[in-house]
Amino acid sequence: MNKRLAIALTVSALVAGTTACGAPAQTAPSTASPAAVPASATPAGAAGWALDPAAGGARIKAAGLDILNAEGTADHYHAHLDVFVDGKPVTVPAEIGFSFSAGGQPNGISALHTHDTTGIIHIEAPTAGLKYTLGQVLREWGVLEGTDTTGAPHGGTGGWSAYVNGAKQDGPVTDVVLKAHDEVVLSFGTTPSPLPGTYTFPAGL
Repeated sequence: MNKRLAIALTVSALVAGTTACGAPAQTAPSTASPAAVPASATPAGAAGWALDPAAGGARIKAAGLDILNAEGTADHYHAHLDVFVDGKPVTVPAEIGFSFSAGGQPNGISALHTHDTTGIIHIEAPTAGLKYTLGQVLREWGVLEGTDTTGAPHGGTGGWSAYVNGAKQDGPVTDVVLKAHDEVVLSFGTTPSPLPGTYTFPAGL
């Protein structure tokens, strides 16, 4: 099989929902907060939260990451992200960390990515021991990077707080380091109640 075609098919399979993790894409609710269930969340395309596939590759590079032909295997773990604006959940989009061709076909993936809208962040890296941050996820998503001058919550990090496993984090929210099975909450305005402090990952993740 042509090598380029094989790469395209491999990445297409990842986007379709069959991951190298050995588990199909699925929706798993946060155990701590009924409001965190994706079905009740703000649509990813609403109010500036949409993911722009056309700029996926550029955003991966802006996050300081490489565009890979396939998921890495040297490091393999997962964290979970919940995003809230005034206590209301915002959907974390599928396909963060993917690049696409002009025709809309997936042609690359970063070590830090999502497959679906559950908020599960996949870290599947070709090099062991590197740190990955919430800021890199946001850069790949294209939100909170300070380019929006309207004052909308998605435009910059002002007014945002980060929590890891229920504990509020000091310092910039972008500096939060992602670790295996962390429940990361990013909140703007009114803090959600209850605040998710744990997440039940699907078997195999």
